[in-house]
Amino acid sequence: MFQTVAIVGATGAVGHEFISLIEQRGWQVDRYVLLASARSAGCTVRMLGHDRAVEELTESSFDGVDLALFSAGGGISKQFAPRAVAAGAVVVDNSSAFRMDPEVPLVVPEINPADAHRHRGIIANPNCSTIIMVIPVWPLHRANPVKRIVVSTYQSASGAGMRAMEELQTQTREVLDGKPAKPRVFPFQLAFNLFCHNSPIDETGYNAEEVKMIRETWKIFHDDTIGVTATCVRVPVLRAHSEAVNLTFENPITPDEVREILSKAPGVRVVDRLDPQHFPMPIEAGGIDEVLVGRIRQDISQPGSRGIDLFISGDQLRKGAALNAVQIAELLV
Repeated sequence: MFQTVAIVGATGAVGHEFISLIEQRGWQVDRYVLLASARSAGCTVRMLGHDRAVEELTESSFDGVDLALFSAGGGISKQFAPRAVAAGAVVVDNSSAFRMDPEVPLVVPEINPADAHRHRGIIANPNCSTIIMVIPVWPLHRANPVKRIVVSTYQSASGAGMRAMEELQTQTREVLDGKPAKPRVFPFQLAFNLFCHNSPIDETGYNAEEVKMIRETWKIFHDDTIGVTATCVRVPVLRAHSEAVNLTFENPITPDEVREILSKAPGVRVVDRLDPQHFPMPIEAGGIDEVLVGRIRQDISQPGSRGIDLFISGDQLRKGAALNAVQIAELLV
């Protein structure tokens, strides 16, 4: 195991999840360095039974660090990840800063673990929505090539961080008290509402989140011939994203075959009961490692039994972010 581990963004939602996972997985590390902005420096974070001081992130923060887990935004990653690598650390970055860099592997350990060993100091963690989608799609793709993916996301407040989660809670109370909800983190009221994912829209009409899902899927699968289209929506759920996924396969496939494949797939839990009806829900996906998959049915609009519909839920902070990064680091040990 690594001797010294730095967590960049230690006071954020993903940072807290890093700490929780490291404790749960029993990492044997000599020293942890908890880093955040100057505003958060000096506060304490509970870790491994002790209150640990958070240090200000600076150019010299990575001296002696073997592994740096970054989750502090793309700008911070671009500025400090190269410095960490120069100091001798391996960086696992949770931002979008390096995902599409051809020199940086983009890794989901259940899918392309070998790519992690081709790093040049930085390994990128995919977008949360991409991870949650590709975990169940990959084992199906290996059994019967997927030719097209149509996905609609139902993305929770946690995808925008701790302040966004707090905003949803505050707005919910405001609305229930008959007061106007005040958007601060999001551009619109999220409580009792939903809206297009709050990322910039390009000249094609796709927003940045949708483009990430398309391009990242191609890179992770090493296959840019798969047709992928996405519609990403923010919904008033505190934690865990859900996605409706429609797949087109090269060859005929049945729902029973899909259930059999997914029942053996790593990182997947099939929740697909008809009587009584019980399918994936974010309230059950929150706090667990697996991606829940259900509503497995034939797409009757596609000829030749080549279409399948799925509904999935996965914890955005866990497998969609911190857990995937922790698993990447474990591949390197």
